[in-house]
Amino acid sequence: MTAWSEIADRVFVRRYAFFDQTIGAVIGRAGALVIDTRTTFPQADELLADLRALTADPVVAVLNTHHHYDHTFGNARFLPRPIWGHDRCAAVLRSDGEAMRRRVMAELPDLADELAEVAITPPDRTFGETATIDLGDRHIELRYLGLGHTDNDVVALVPDCGALFAGDLFENGDHPSFGDSFPVAWAETAARLLPLGDGPVVPGHGDVVDRAWAAAQAADLAALAALARDQVAGTITFDEALARAPFHERAARVAFDRARLELTRS
Repeated sequence: MTAWSEIADRVFVRRYAFFDQTIGAVIGRAGALVIDTRTTFPQADELLADLRALTADPVVAVLNTHHHYDHTFGNARFLPRPIWGHDRCAAVLRSDGEAMRRRVMAELPDLADELAEVAITPPDRTFGETATIDLGDRHIELRYLGLGHTDNDVVALVPDCGALFAGDLFENGDHPSFGDSFPVAWAETAARLLPLGDGPVVPGHGDVVDRAWAAAQAADLAALAALARDQVAGTITFDEALARAPFHERAARVAFDRARLELTRS
């Protein structure tokens, strides 16, 4: 775990060792917006304590960048503050949250007891395309740009300083996670993200990046999507696609499997 870092005017990030996750806080005259709430109640409580050490301003809103448990399972600890997220983020947590909890308990048995006490809490302020959070002297723009890491990823732009929270649409320090992704559409979504703002870009995991780094990962996603199209069309083999993929084989295998589903269903 590191200390809070101010990456732009009153825009802070803090990295946590668990999953190398990067949590955001944007402070305005009305209080603070927290971006993602971590995996368990103890983790969320740690985040709340760290926020109190950062600022005396109250937390006035929460944003879930997407529905995955490491971004939403701490939500209940922030009630009764409003929790923002995409319409489908809330819908997936309502329909599949318990199944996700059971799966993660099996995958992370050391956290099973903590996961068992989580009260799955979907966002209660939802939107389809755009929304705005008013922090008094500044506004945070929320945007859904298309399918990507999931079907409900949203980004948060701080227009007065150009900072952009990208959630898991970008990931630094490891390859993107393709488990329930839409790799072909993801490339298009990443391209739409690049023109937003002109400041630092905050990935869901790992170090804050600049625009050149973000453009490079967007280019890798585009290259992967092109390979997936060629592989599904039969112009290259699966093994050829794997060999040319810009991500490691384990990630690329999942990505190509997901892309095949995506392309054959459309």
